[in-house]
Amino acid sequence: MSSHTSMPLEGNAIVFCDGAFTNTYGKTAHGLVRRTRRYRVAAVIDSAVAGRDAGEVLDGKPNGIPLVADLDSALRASRAMGAPATHFVIGIAPDGGRLSPAIRDAIDEAIDAGLHVDSGLHDFLLEDRAISRRAGERGVHLRDVRATPPRGELHAWTGKIGEVESYRLAVLGTDSAIGKRTTAWVLVEALELAGLTAEMVGTGQTAWMQGARYGMLLDSLVSDFMAGEIEHAVWLAWQEQRPDVIVIEGQGSLMNPAYPGGYEILAAARPDAVVLQHAPARLEYDGFPGFPLDPIEKQIQAIELVSGRPVIAVTINHENMNAEQVAAAAAEIERSTGLPAFDVLLEGGGALAEVVRGRVKQVNR
Repeated sequence: MSSHTSMPLEGNAIVFCDGAFTNTYGKTAHGLVRRTRRYRVAAVIDSAVAGRDAGEVLDGKPNGIPLVADLDSALRASRAMGAPATHFVIGIAPDGGRLSPAIRDAIDEAIDAGLHVDSGLHDFLLEDRAISRRAGERGVHLRDVRATPPRGELHAWTGKIGEVESYRLAVLGTDSAIGKRTTAWVLVEALELAGLTAEMVGTGQTAWMQGARYGMLLDSLVSDFMAGEIEHAVWLAWQEQRPDVIVIEGQGSLMNPAYPGGYEILAAARPDAVVLQHAPARLEYDGFPGFPLDPIEKQIQAIELVSGRPVIAVTINHENMNAEQVAAAAAEIERSTGLPAFDVLLEGGGALAEVVRGRVKQVNR
């Protein structure tokens, strides 16, 4: 959801990310530590890095959210902040989204502590008899964020995307778990600071947990409804808000062997342009050793061929890179692609927002 109309906080959250905060499986927790308009994050559970500040570990910038070893420590931390925890949020996004024994044990403990549980896993808590019964006995609520609406409420693609007058920008990536959603949020906030109205359309469970008003859970939908749900979310954002820009979060990447996302977004949302998120130090697709990442030049060609629309900038994920390496990578990307390259976590989103604003002005002339 855009910052110019803030949503009320639902409660104070403990985020469970044990053993994953320092790798890509912790991307949901990372998103919540960086920004969320749905909860106030009181603590993150990861025994491997307990005792440190979550912002400092993630981005080198302390933000006052403690990393703790267990639920008892998290509950104490939340009370010490004057914000007793109300919610227990699963911050791990493992391959397949399965409910592991360790996550199950953590959920049972949270329910016993009287916390509502929000989960973005593919294994739904409400369909688990033991967990549902336990929650009912304790009077707490379970939410399966990845659960889709009933089939009768899903939308087919109609062509109403042609009514949308907002400038539509898709943030796609060269891989999964590469920072597309984070860049999309940074860009929305930077566009607003630049004097434009902007709306985020989320496509995954973390964007929902962060408070995006519009979106869908793309990887849970039956394929027949993917295009229609994308179209409807973008159209609804325009219909209700009339923003200058609608930023659409990407999923996977066009050439990722396991998560070939982005095609539906390009086809259904028909974006005016694309920003491409890339990790220069990443040589293989995330989680799949032996499958080399396709060159960025090839991925740009594929996006532009499929969409008929330009990639207008590259945004850099600086994993495993220092500042000098980021600067060198940006220069090389600009040389090889002819596109401006930015690291929005290091630089902020201002320069990227100016590129987008220039495009919006061209369209509106």
